[in-house]
Amino acid sequence: MKEIQKLFPSMDGNDFQREELLSYFNTVLTKIDELKDPNKLTLGEMPEYTEDYYNRVIQKAAIPKSGVSMDNVVQELLKLVEGHRFVNRNYVANAAPLPTIASIIGNLVMVLVNGNNLWDVEGPAAATAEVEVTAMLSKLVGYDENMSAGYTTWGGQGAVFNSLRLAIARYAPSSNQKGIPQNLYCFCSELSHYSLYKSVEATGIGVENMIRVTANADHSMNLEDLKEKIEQVIAKGGVPLYILATMGTTDTFGIDDIEGIKYIAEEMERTYNIDPIYIHADSAMGGMYTFFNQYDFESNPLQLEDKVNEVLTSYQQKFKQIKLADSMVFDFHKLGQTPYTTSLFLIKNRENLKYVDLDAEETPYVGNRGYGSYHTGYTLECSRMGSALSIYASLLAFGIEGYQELLANYIRVNIAFRETLTKEISNVVVTNEISPITTFRFYPEEKKWNDELNGLLTVEEMMEINQFNDEFAEIIGTDRDTIFFGNTRKQRLVKAKNSNNPISIYAHKFFAISPYTTIEEVDRYVAFLKEHLEIFLKTKRSMLTKI
Repeated sequence: MKEIQKLFPSMDGNDFQREELLSYFNTVLTKIDELKDPNKLTLGEMPEYTEDYYNRVIQKAAIPKSGVSMDNVVQELLKLVEGHRFVNRNYVANAAPLPTIASIIGNLVMVLVNGNNLWDVEGPAAATAEVEVTAMLSKLVGYDENMSAGYTTWGGQGAVFNSLRLAIARYAPSSNQKGIPQNLYCFCSELSHYSLYKSVEATGIGVENMIRVTANADHSMNLEDLKEKIEQVIAKGGVPLYILATMGTTDTFGIDDIEGIKYIAEEMERTYNIDPIYIHADSAMGGMYTFFNQYDFESNPLQLEDKVNEVLTSYQQKFKQIKLADSMVFDFHKLGQTPYTTSLFLIKNRENLKYVDLDAEETPYVGNRGYGSYHTGYTLECSRMGSALSIYASLLAFGIEGYQELLANYIRVNIAFRETLTKEISNVVVTNEISPITTFRFYPEEKKWNDELNGLLTVEEMMEINQFNDEFAEIIGTDRDTIFFGNTRKQRLVKAKNSNNPISIYAHKFFAISPYTTIEEVDRYVAFLKEHLEIFLKTKRSMLTKI
C-alpha cells in the first residue's frame, strides 16, 4: 500500500508530499503557458479533426495493466490540452468564460477538501459559502435574505428545470406521489433558450403544453400576446402554471419586461380566480447586470462614457424589477468569469422548497441526525459539487465595483464594434439592441433588413440571404484559430410576403466576454471580417461567371 499511498495528498501535511503536488501544478501551469500565443485562439496546434478522429481515439483507448508514473500522467493530460481553445482577445463567439484567478483558487480549494455539498457534515466549506453567496445575491437583487434560499446547480438549464419542478409541486403537492396533472401549461418567448423545451419534456408536461409568445422588435416578450394566450389556455380548461421571463436572450440579449409579466399574471389570477402563476427569471445570461441595480448614474463614480451610461441606465430600470420573480439564476460561468459549472439557483421564498424536499425516512444516512443543520434534500443531486466556493472567491476579489467595470467594458467594446463594422462594410446591418452581444447580417449586394422586418421579402429571398450568411460562417469558421466569431440560425423570427409561417433569420455574433477584448482590438476584428468577406464575394462571383 505504500506505493498506492503516494498517489494521494499527505495525511499529515508533510513538506515532501506538498512540494511534490506543487511541482505537478507548476508543470501543468508552465506547459499550458508555453502553449499560449496572444495571436491565436488555441493552445498549441489544433489537431486534425478528420472524420475518423474519434474512432481512432476509441481504438487506441486502453486502461494500463500497471499504473504509469505521475510524470507520464501529467504529460498525457497536457497532450489533451493541445489545440484546446483558450479564451483570450480572439474569442468573441459565445459566453465561454476566462476564469478569474480567484475562482480558479476557489475551485482548487473545492477539489482539495472534496466535500459533498448535500450536507454540511460532509461539505461544511461549500455549505457555508453557498449560504453566504445566497445572502449576498439576495441583497443585491432585492430579495429578503432571511426568506430566500439558493443552491448551485447545473447551469441555467438546471435552474429552469428546478423552478418548473417547484411550480408543479406548489400547484399540485400530491404530484410527487401521484404524477402531474395533464392540463398544465407553460409560457415563454419564441426567442427563449431551449431549457424550458427540455424541461417540459423531462417533467412530463409535454412540449405541446409549452406556449411560445411572440417577441417584440427589441427581442422582449410581447405582453399582449402573452395575455391573450394565457386567456386561451384558461378558456379551454387549462392551468397557466409557469412563465419563463428571459432576462437576456442567448443570441441577442433581449430582456423581458418582468414587471409587465407580473402585472398580467396577477390580473389573470384575480380575474379568473386561479392559483398564482410561477414566474422564473432566466437570468443566466443577463443576471450579472443586477450589479448595477444600485449604481448612481448621476454621480457616475466609475466615470462611464455617456453611451455606456445610457445602456446601463436602461438595464437598471429592467433588472431592478427582477425581485418580482419567484426565482432566478446567476450563471457565473458566463459573464461572471468563473469555471464551468458555477450556477446559483436563487429562490425568493424558501418555504416553496418544502414541496420538493425528501422525507427524512428516505435519507436515513444523511440529514436527519442530531448534528449538521444544512441538508439539501430538495435538490435532484444527491452528490453536489461545492462550486459556491468559486463564486464566493470571485465575489470577494471583484466586489461590486470590479464587476461593474468588467460588465461596462463589454458594452463599451460592442458600441465601438458596431460603429466600426457599419462604417467599414457597406452590406452589413446590426440586428439587435446595444448589449454585450452584437448580432449582424450580411447581404450579397444591397442591404434589405428593413424589408425583411416589414415582411416585404419572400421566403425564397430570405432563405437565399440566410444561405449567404451560413456559407460565410463556414468561411470564417475555418480560421477560428485567428478570431472566433459566433453565429445563430435563429436570431429572430420574421414574416414573409408569401407565407404565414415565420422565417428564422441567420446572423453572426460578436460576443465580448474576455477582459482582453478591448476597444483597441476592434479594428482588428472588423478587418478580419472585411478581408474574408471580400474573398468570399470574389469567389462567389467567379463561380457565377463560370456558370
